[in-house]
Amino acid sequence: MDLDLTEEQQMLKGLVRDLCTNLASPEAIRKLEDDPVGFSEEFWKQLAELDLIGLLLPAEHGGSGMSLIEGAVVYEELGRALAPSPHFVSAVFSGGLLARAGTAEQQAAWLPGIAKGDTIFSVAWLEPDNGFGPKGVQLRATVEADGTHVIDGIKRHVAFGAAADRLLVPVRTGDADTDVTILIVDPKAEGVALRQQMTVASDAQYEVTFSGTRVPAADVVPGGWDAWAATLDDAMVLAAAQAMGGAQAALDITVQYAKDRVQFDKPLGAFQALAHYMADAKTAVDGGTVLVYEAAWAGAEGRPDAPKLAAMAKLFAGQTYRDTTAMAQQIHGGIGFTLEADVQLYFRRAKALQLSWGDQRYCEERIAAAVLD
Repeated sequence: MDLDLTEEQQMLKGLVRDLCTNLASPEAIRKLEDDPVGFSEEFWKQLAELDLIGLLLPAEHGGSGMSLIEGAVVYEELGRALAPSPHFVSAVFSGGLLARAGTAEQQAAWLPGIAKGDTIFSVAWLEPDNGFGPKGVQLRATVEADGTHVIDGIKRHVAFGAAADRLLVPVRTGDADTDVTILIVDPKAEGVALRQQMTVASDAQYEVTFSGTRVPAADVVPGGWDAWAATLDDAMVLAAAQAMGGAQAALDITVQYAKDRVQFDKPLGAFQALAHYMADAKTAVDGGTVLVYEAAWAGAEGRPDAPKLAAMAKLFAGQTYRDTTAMAQQIHGGIGFTLEADVQLYFRRAKALQLSWGDQRYCEERIAAAVLD
């Protein structure tokens, strides 16, 4: 395993960093907080023009066919900048699921548009009071004789729901744990209602209510929960990369503040206790980054331990991001909690990301199953 980035991967890293510097500055991020759409059309357009939206999608469907390693490179930079976009829900999860399990007709109809950014998918997965595993999918579908699914219930935390052309919706169609069916649903269809949720991250999330919504058989994605979980393994690696990028950025901000801020005629960084906090954080961030790239490499190589490493990376990266930003807030003191301080942007998003796309319990169960079963 060689974790050094190739010249091409280094160029990709620089390309994304330059794009984020120009179009995803902290000021731009602040302007998008609690915005109903939640992302910049100009930023999305630039991602498309640079062929970054379909980076991980198959070349035969308009993507670039890159591996999880390139995905981790991109997401580390997106996390460093806190750049909001529907890339994760649309191109990574929805596009990845359709590429893995969709019918030929579904792939031809949706993947080229997803890869170009012309079509946006989101994921309506989580339910009130339910978890991330298959038992957490309790919204039940009634299946009619012609294969039409009729659904009633609520999904929450649907990212960029107002911008989505379609939603991927897992529903329960049987009593066994894994009796889960995946549907493609038009959010503008009859019986679908969206309500924006206000979150700690101030991002664009929606509650989606289905009331007798009818989904034709052609919009049923094969594969069920197995395809969903396999796609989530890849997605967790990129969420972990995003977390490590954010943690490194928050640490960089804090180190610079500790050098510049003078107290008792000495910079804060000269105080041993504070220096040790930052040293511990640096150790965790560097270790987490190595774990993320090991998980990305295992996924790219199709290794049997890839699912375990994906869960380990998400678990460790989520906790490290949360702990690093909490430490950063403490070193900044009261000013770190003001809206003018950049570090609070990372602090709020760290907890939101830790709870998304596989929370601590889900990751621990995946790791335990790999180790003990």
